[in-house]
Amino acid sequence: MHPSTDPYDLSKSIDGRAKKDQIPFIIEAEYEPAGDQENAIEKIISQLKNSQERCILLGVTGSGKTFAMAHIIEQMQIPTLILSHNKTLARQLWQEMSSLFPRNAVEYFVSHYDYYQPEAYVPTRDLYIDKELQMNERIEQERFSTVASLVSRSDVVVVGTVSTIYGLNPPETFLQHHLRLYEGQQVEPMEIVRELVSLHYGRVSGSDFQRGD
Repeated sequence: MHPSTDPYDLSKSIDGRAKKDQIPFIIEAEYEPAGDQENAIEKIISQLKNSQERCILLGVTGSGKTFAMAHIIEQMQIPTLILSHNKTLARQLWQEMSSLFPRNAVEYFVSHYDYYQPEAYVPTRDLYIDKELQMNERIEQERFSTVASLVSRSDVVVVGTVSTIYGLNPPETFLQHHLRLYEGQQVEPMEIVRELVSLHYGRVSGSDFQRGD
């Protein structure tokens, strides 16, 4: 396999050598901040630039807090993590941010379990209950998309829930278990096979594809 010249090569991103010409955060909306929004945006940006540790934007439902937040992201030009207390609100925030930043990577990162019961032991009955879980493959794909964006570009907004920040693997783990191919790359087929085998992919017969562990 020839050395990669891919500008998005994930193996380079941890050391800050990812693609140089990143896409800036640009809001696409038919309206501009109005009323108290402009003043709130200016104040919070000033606080952030002065390294204030905690900034609060308080407003009633429908007052445009998400829109104000988007303008702060656009003016600060920094990757942003937005945490919500539940999946419903997180999905709503993700939809709004996606519509405001269509050219940027707005990712959805929540728990990929539809159902999860942890293992337990009942001493009175000397009963051990094994854990049960049901995974949502779509959400799992969105989680992979989030990690891929974070290690390959800087114009990223991640919307998630508080619980998902616990128990995460470091970015290096993801980088050690990926295979990236790009247009124009010259590669030997058997080299790709060996790489896939090392990533624990296996051959299947026909079109009966199943998710691996």
